[in-house]
Amino acid sequence: MPLSPLRLTIVQGAFLPVPALLGGAVEKVWYAMGQEFARRGHHVVHVSRSHRTLPAANSTAGVMYQRVRGYDTPSALWRLKLLDLAYSLRVKSLLPKADILITNTFWLPLVERRRSRGVPYLHVARYPKGQMKLYPARAIFQTVSEPIRSAILREHPAAEARVRVIPYPLSPVYLVPASQSGPVILYTGRLHPEKGVELLVQAFLRLQAAGLQGWKLRIIGPWKTAQGGGGPAYRETLDAHAKKAGGAIELLEPIFDEAELVAQYRTAAIFAYPSIAEFGETFGLAALEAMAAGAVPVVSALRCFADFILDGKNGRVFDHRAAEPVTDLARVLSELVQAPEERAQLSKAAWATARNYTLPSIAEQFISDFRSLLNPVPASLVSVSACLPH
Repeated sequence: MPLSPLRLTIVQGAFLPVPALLGGAVEKVWYAMGQEFARRGHHVVHVSRSHRTLPAANSTAGVMYQRVRGYDTPSALWRLKLLDLAYSLRVKSLLPKADILITNTFWLPLVERRRSRGVPYLHVARYPKGQMKLYPARAIFQTVSEPIRSAILREHPAAEARVRVIPYPLSPVYLVPASQSGPVILYTGRLHPEKGVELLVQAFLRLQAAGLQGWKLRIIGPWKTAQGGGGPAYRETLDAHAKKAGGAIELLEPIFDEAELVAQYRTAAIFAYPSIAEFGETFGLAALEAMAAGAVPVVSALRCFADFILDGKNGRVFDHRAAEPVTDLARVLSELVQAPEERAQLSKAAWATARNYTLPSIAEQFISDFRSLLNPVPASLVSVSACLPH
C-alpha cells in the first residue's frame, strides 16, 4: 500500500528570514529541503522571521510559508536568548498539527510540548552548550557531522539512540559541470575572527612577498554584527591588510543569490576556508559548495571537515593549531599554486565527492527517519527477524 503523506513543520530561528535573503547556511538548506519534501508529496509548513520584502504568508513550490516578527542578531548572548524566547512564544501560537516538528531554535522545543504538533526534531547546527538535557525525552537530535554527535553525547549520554547524523545537502543549483577556473583563491562566509580570514590574508601577503604573481585572493561575506560578522572595526582591519596587496586582494560585500555565488565558485581554482572555530564549526557547507564547482578546498584541521575532505585526496588541510598557522597555510597554498597537475587531480576528486550530497538523497534519509519515528518496528519483530535466515 502507498505510504500516506507526512505533515512536516519546519521552524527557523528568530534572526534570519526564509528564503535566505540575509544569508544563513541553515536557512538556505531547510528552504531547499522543505521544497524537496513537498515535491515528494508531503505537506510542509515553513515558519521563519518576517522581512519587509516578504509576505506574511505565501505558498511556493508546494510549501506554505508563514513569517513571524523576529529581530536583528544582537551582540549579547543573553539578549539573543531572550529574543529567541519571545519569538518562540509567538511561533507556538500558530503551529499547525504535524507529525514532525523540525527546528533549530533554542526555546521552541521547551515551550511547545503538545504531541499534536509533532515529534520534536532538533537540528543541532552548533556545538551544544549544556542545554541537551533540558529537552523532552522524546526529542530527536539531528546534526551534520560526527564531532557534533560526540559533543551531544558527552553532554547527554542517555540520548544515544535519539541522535542522528545526516549531512547538509547541496541544492541542484550548485551541482554544475566542472569549470576552467582562473588564478583565484576564494573565501565565502562570515567575516569574523573565528573564521580565520585574517590568517588567510596574511598568508596571501606572505606568498606575494615570496614572488607570487598573477593570483588574486577574493573574500566575500557579511561583516555586519547583525549578520553574524565581526563588525565594522574588523572589516576595517581586513581592509587595511588588503591594501598592502596592491589590488590583488578583493573584499566584496556578501552574495546571497545562489546563482551569483555559483558563478564565483566557478572562477576559483582554490577555495580557502581557514576556520579556527574549534567549538563553532559544524560542517563547512561553503567548502562543499565550492567543491561542487571543482574548486580545490583548503581547510583547517577542524574535525568536522574530515567527514568529506581528505588531505591529498580531494583537498588540502593546514594545521591551524601550529605555533605559526600563517606559515603552514602559506605553505599549503604555495604548493597548490605551483602544482597545476596536482590541482587538476584534486579538483576532479572534489567535484566527484560533492555528488554524494545531492538534495534528493539527503531528503530520502530524512523521510526514512521520520517514518521510523512514527512507525517504529516492535521489539518482538526485531527479535524474530534476527533469528531468520538471511
